[in-house]
Amino acid sequence: MAKVPKNQGREKVDTLNIAVTGETGVGKSTFVNAVRQLRDKEEGAATTGVTETSTVPVRYAHPTLPNVYLWDLPGIGTPNFKAKKYLKAVKWHQDMFIILSSMRFRENKILLAQEIKKMKKRFYFVRSKIDCNVESEKQKKDFVEEEMLKRIRRDWERNLVAVGGDSKVFLASSFQLDKEDFQKMVLNLEQDVKTFAPAVTTWENDYRSKHCPIL
Repeated sequence: MAKVPKNQGREKVDTLNIAVTGETGVGKSTFVNAVRQLRDKEEGAATTGVTETSTVPVRYAHPTLPNVYLWDLPGIGTPNFKAKKYLKAVKWHQDMFIILSSMRFRENKILLAQEIKKMKKRFYFVRSKIDCNVESEKQKKDFVEEEMLKRIRRDWERNLVAVGGDSKVFLASSFQLDKEDFQKMVLNLEQDVKTFAPAVTTWENDYRSKHCPIL
C-alpha cells in the first residue's frame, strides 16, 4: 500500500474523502449505499439503475462517521468519460480510492491504479458482484465455489503485481454483506480511517450489528 504523504498526517486531516470509482455498471452506487448502511431507494441513498446514473461526482456523508465522506464518481470508459480524459475530468482531491470491477482486469483499471499510485494515495480493489459470478458458475458440473473464488483472487493479485501495485484485493457483493470479503473490507477501511482521522469513533461493531446475523 502506498505510504501516506506528510500532508495527510493525523494532525492535518479534518475530514476523510474516499472515492469509489471504476467502469460504469460495476455497482459503484449500490456499493456506496451498502457501505453507508442503506439499501437502494431508501431515503438518502445514491441513485442506482441499469443505465449510467452517476454523471458527476457526488459526495455522501457516512451515517456514523461525521468526518468521513464517500464520493460516487462517474464511470470510466463511457462516451461521457473516455478513459484518457477521465483522469483529467474527475478532480482527484480524495484521500483514498476504492476501484470496483465486476469483470476481468482491464486497461481502464490499470490506468486508474497507475494514476492513483502516482499521487501516492491509498486504494483498494473490490471485485464486485461476486454473488452473480457464483450463481452463473453454479451451472457448470465441476463447480466448486471455493476454488472459483481462489482463481479470481489469484488472477487479480497477479495482474496487480504486473502493473506495480501493492493494493488490497477484496471479493464482495453489495447485497450479501455477510459473505466473502465485504466485512473484511469494512474492517480494513476502519483501520485506514484511524490513520487519517484518529478522532473518528469505531463503527465496525455498529455495522455488524445491523447487517450480520448473531451467531
